[in-house]
Amino acid sequence: MPAGVNKADISELEWQTRVDLAACYRLVAMHGWDDLIYTHISARIPNTDHYLINAFGLAFDEITASNLVKIDIDGNILDPNSPFEINPAGFTIHSAIHQVRHDAMCVLHLHTNETIAVASLEEGLLPLSQYAMFALASMSYHDYEGLAVNQDEKLRLQQDLGNSNFMLLRNHGGLTLGKTIGDAFMHMYDLTRACQVQLQIMSTGMKPVLVEQAIVDGIKAQANIVHTGLTGGQKSWPAMVRKAYRHDPSFAE
Repeated sequence: MPAGVNKADISELEWQTRVDLAACYRLVAMHGWDDLIYTHISARIPNTDHYLINAFGLAFDEITASNLVKIDIDGNILDPNSPFEINPAGFTIHSAIHQVRHDAMCVLHLHTNETIAVASLEEGLLPLSQYAMFALASMSYHDYEGLAVNQDEKLRLQQDLGNSNFMLLRNHGGLTLGKTIGDAFMHMYDLTRACQVQLQIMSTGMKPVLVEQAIVDGIKAQANIVHTGLTGGQKSWPAMVRKAYRHDPSFAE
């Protein structure tokens, strides 16, 4: 595999972002949420308008801190000596979101069976589990328009997303945002578990018990406490990174 960037040539802040993002890719693979070489997780380098994304052609369990590719908002590779390429179509969704959601450091988009299945239901995600409560507190939907390569779809995607941190892309998959990489990962964990539980309940053919809307409406403040910030993503994220190190520390190279 070609060599990536040299740690000595970049800032400490960028390197830490690279390590966290590489860990996120590895954790997604460990959970079985990856899709060959497809789907993407992007992260903004703090205090810059530069972004990191996976090199096109590498599996998620091959991603390392050094082989992540630095790009601008238009998907242009910023290191002229980089041996890696990106999938421009794959960055379409991410660039659209990074353009308008400056509060979000990380955008995570996956094609898991469970999120595709629930996104393809007319009712979408139902209030059937505590995992669903977290997602429904900040949920949005975007209708399928074919492969996400058209620039004019960006505006509709941005409008549909609004201020939410969870999105189900109809007939396509799931998407989460976070103020940190850890927050985005925990949001995807909640969304995926919510979809898994919903499908398991539906498979019984029995009548489910739906959580009352008043309770769903009251979850939002609680969700912000539990899975965002110091008591949420940032509390659980160090444990997830330690897990990635135990599994295969090469992600931090």
